[in-house]
Amino acid sequence: MNILDTILEKKREEVLYRKQKQPLSSLASYEFYRRRTNAIKVGKPEGKPGIIAEFKRKSPSRGPIHPDADAVRVARAYEKAGVAAMSILTDREFFGGALSDLEQVRMACPELALLRKDFIVDAYQLHEASACGADMVLLIAAALEASEVADLALEAASLGLQVLFEVHSELELEKYHPKIAYVGVNNRDLKTFKVDTGRSLQLISSIPPNAVPVSESGLSEPEEVRRLANEGFQLFLMGENFMKKKDPGEACRNFMSEL
Repeated sequence: MNILDTILEKKREEVLYRKQKQPLSSLASYEFYRRRTNAIKVGKPEGKPGIIAEFKRKSPSRGPIHPDADAVRVARAYEKAGVAAMSILTDREFFGGALSDLEQVRMACPELALLRKDFIVDAYQLHEASACGADMVLLIAAALEASEVADLALEAASLGLQVLFEVHSELELEKYHPKIAYVGVNNRDLKTFKVDTGRSLQLISSIPPNAVPVSESGLSEPEEVRRLANEGFQLFLMGENFMKKKDPGEACRNFMSEL
């Protein structure tokens, strides 16, 4: 069993437990449920590549990255740096995250676009994302059948949530649904966790023309981002490059100033 399979097995057990503990109907009472969501800032400021700055405390490949990091403090710094959006890992076991991180950041930064990054396997998680203040959710092609992608994309749209559809190959792109506005190429293989930014260049021409292209993971140099931007990518999801530093917000600000 590879890493992705292990995570998905645990995730299905986790979602089943949460659905029993907190019924779907109870999520409607949350303050942010079905709120009007924030737009992702594509091409701003001044036409520069947009950065989706990620918050995560650990990962299966790196182990602890910034275990004591405070989500709100980092979010405020990311927002001040001018990011297009912030990605928040909400998986606890493998990434050290929590839905409470998402909810607290939403309360602290009402205008910042937020991506709930997790392994979505059930529509219930979309309603959780809405209840906790997300503007966008991640759907991973490698974790879902084409019919599941379609169902989840339509459910997300009904909640006002945008979808970032993550792929690793042209075969996975065949699962794309027209309701999805953002397609991300993950440069990290989720089965081996090896990184190859060349994957983004290989797939850019296959991304549907009506979708915003996003390059994800393994990005650390401004020159690399500029090169991918010149090939057509508009957004760049970056996490470890910032989170491994003592001050992720300052690292993000310095990186963006170099762009």
